[in-house]
Amino acid sequence: MAFYTTIDSPVGPLFIGGSAAGLHRLTFLEPAESPLRTVYTLAGSVAALERDAGEAAEHDDLAAEPVVRQLTEYFEGARTAFDLALAPRGTDFQLAVWNALTTIPAGETRSYGDVAVMLAQPSASRAVGMANGRNPIAIVVPCHRVVGANGTLTGYGGGLDRKRWLLQHEASSMPLFASAGRP
Repeated sequence: MAFYTTIDSPVGPLFIGGSAAGLHRLTFLEPAESPLRTVYTLAGSVAALERDAGEAAEHDDLAAEPVVRQLTEYFEGARTAFDLALAPRGTDFQLAVWNALTTIPAGETRSYGDVAVMLAQPSASRAVGMANGRNPIAIVVPCHRVVGANGTLTGYGGGLDRKRWLLQHEASSMPLFASAGRP
């Protein structure tokens, strides 16, 4: 059975969804004008998880604990990379892009064109941008580390304020990462 939980984070509430295969979804739950709207947002996230996992999902904090622990370490500045099994659902090209994103070190950025070159498809920067925008595992698959060719912050599913915060957090945490000797 697939599992999910929600947590509060410095960038807002997060939905975590996975199964025995690995982490399927890590998405932002948008603040809502009313509690009823929050339920609909959560219900949509659960439905997407069940579609991706191919099985029913239930709330299970214990099953999500490894993800929650690593996210907590990341937000505390004690983790630069994640050691989690990932199971995103996408096309072969999307999966290749998302895999390439996981090789961009914390505290660094790459352009969409740089990622296309990493894939040996230098003319595919727009396609990389489209795949980046469909990343179902925010933060862990660090699509926030991809910027425009001139270094400007460009679209981010979680909003540019969150992208800016994540990049600044990683940059300011780099001395902590280096001195801690942790992943």
